[in-house]
Amino acid sequence: MNKLKIEKQVAVIASLVEGNSIRATCRMTGVAKNTVVKLLADVGQACSDHQDKVLRGLPCKNIQCDKIWSFCYAKEKNVPKDKKGQFGYGDVWTFTAIDADTKLVPSWYIGRRDLEDATIFMKDLAGRLKNRVQLTTDGHKMYLEAVENAFGKDIDFSQLVKIYGQSVEGQKRYSPPICIGTIKTEINGYPEKEKVSTSYVERQNLTMRMNLRRFTRLTNGFSKKVENLSYAVALHFMYYNFCRVHQTLRVTPAMEAKVTDHVWGIEEILGLL
Repeated sequence: MNKLKIEKQVAVIASLVEGNSIRATCRMTGVAKNTVVKLLADVGQACSDHQDKVLRGLPCKNIQCDKIWSFCYAKEKNVPKDKKGQFGYGDVWTFTAIDADTKLVPSWYIGRRDLEDATIFMKDLAGRLKNRVQLTTDGHKMYLEAVENAFGKDIDFSQLVKIYGQSVEGQKRYSPPICIGTIKTEINGYPEKEKVSTSYVERQNLTMRMNLRRFTRLTNGFSKKVENLSYAVALHFMYYNFCRVHQTLRVTPAMEAKVTDHVWGIEEILGLL
């Protein structure tokens, strides 16, 4: 990687953040697979460290949280017996938070879908905010204790439960079921009912699936190692927060949140190395 010209490094990173797989990136750029993986690991770690440092004391007011499924090594049903139950083999969940106003993603966490990892995620989120916020999650019970452990009573917390109907296609369909209603439940504080929503964070899930090849369904581009998944996610959010101009904001989420004063380029991300 040290001998790789900066133009090639930019081409590799640009390919990865636009949703291409490792092998597709190799074909497009002419860079060896091991070099691409090494660059991803180095840049991903640098992106994780930088965002962990600068995404602090954020003035967010309206936070939405969700989790998105992926898998590493093999799907859960195909994991070998000697690796059953080990994290990094089978189902992997990525917790994400988004500020509904600035569209900034201040925190994410890759782990299991359980109370322990939900609590770690919520505590990390709480440590990045300087104000009391309104928080909305889905109806999963683990959030009840996780949010209390992280925020205590200093939060306006509500849950949104969506009710889905049955389609005539039944189990043969691949499109999502039709949402026929929602239930908004106040859990703590005084959340504003009109702001109880998970629309932005669910749209962020789509952005991840579109721009992170490892999250694409029905493909062989999934992560073989959970470490590489974490590097790819860190790079994705670095690009999303600092480089990609949001269509409605006309600036990047990091600029809207006053974390930076300019649009970053990929060369500046590589400068973190």
